[in-house]
Amino acid sequence: MKGRIVVLGGSGFIGRHVVARLVDAGYAVVVPTRRRERAKELWPLPTVDVREANVHDRAVLARLLDDADAVVNLVGILHERGDQTFERAHVALPAAIVAACRGAGVRRIVHMSALGAARDAPSRYLRSKAEGEALVAASGLDTTIFAPSVVFGRGDSFLTMLAGLVRVLPVVMLAAPDARFQPVWVGDVAHCFARAVGDPRTIGHRYELGGPRTYTLRQLVEWVGETTGHIRPVIPLGRSLSSLQAGVLEFLPGKLMTRDNLASMQVPNVTAQPFPPVFGIAPAALEAVGPTYLGPAATRSAYDAFRTHGAR
Repeated sequence: MKGRIVVLGGSGFIGRHVVARLVDAGYAVVVPTRRRERAKELWPLPTVDVREANVHDRAVLARLLDDADAVVNLVGILHERGDQTFERAHVALPAAIVAACRGAGVRRIVHMSALGAARDAPSRYLRSKAEGEALVAASGLDTTIFAPSVVFGRGDSFLTMLAGLVRVLPVVMLAAPDARFQPVWVGDVAHCFARAVGDPRTIGHRYELGGPRTYTLRQLVEWVGETTGHIRPVIPLGRSLSSLQAGVLEFLPGKLMTRDNLASMQVPNVTAQPFPPVFGIAPAALEAVGPTYLGPAATRSAYDAFRTHGAR
């Protein structure tokens, strides 16, 4: 084995793909999760150890890092619920990871931030991401930071949510229709994380990850409608009506959108540089991958969730 990697957030959408890539690369992987059942898709993977653990408990985190060679932090939330706050997930946890790494003698951290993260960003989500990123970068450890645009692939939340909307709504009343995104395939993101863990050239760098094309939110909704076979009229909402819609949706079950999400969309979710050449790939196009899980004839097998080498 190349080494032992602790992946926080490894049971999530992006995390499952990162873990699969690390296994393919020859690493032993520890995935802590509050409920082991949430990570059952990882159970069949060789060299993966899924453990029930609360990573927000500093003593538990310290034990998880015993004999670890690196930590990958993918923990992030888009909506706050109860004690699951931006401060806890994006600031307090990275600070605890840095402290635990120092205590365990682990120097390598690969950390997930977000495009648009800045101390003066318009949303609390982006400001908290910036604060956590700064803590990691200033730790003095061997860090690599990634800031992806919206990540798509089978099991995603964003495009799958849009597909659900166009299937049930006769008309889409769209907040922030001109918000800009550069969707990046989860397989490409996972490739970069797994490569970075063992590549010293990436130490001390922050990489923005985006796909080959940018879209407005309206263009994405229209593309999803065409791809799923549910083309719907899209009515763009202005600033005031967008804010009103977000305020209403914020209090409905599922939280399709919050006012903080709307504030985040004021910042273009696009990269400032081409896809990082150090990772040796060209990013996959949305049009090449999206129909494989959004199209009417798309298969839904669990195995496909791990076929991150396909659709190129």
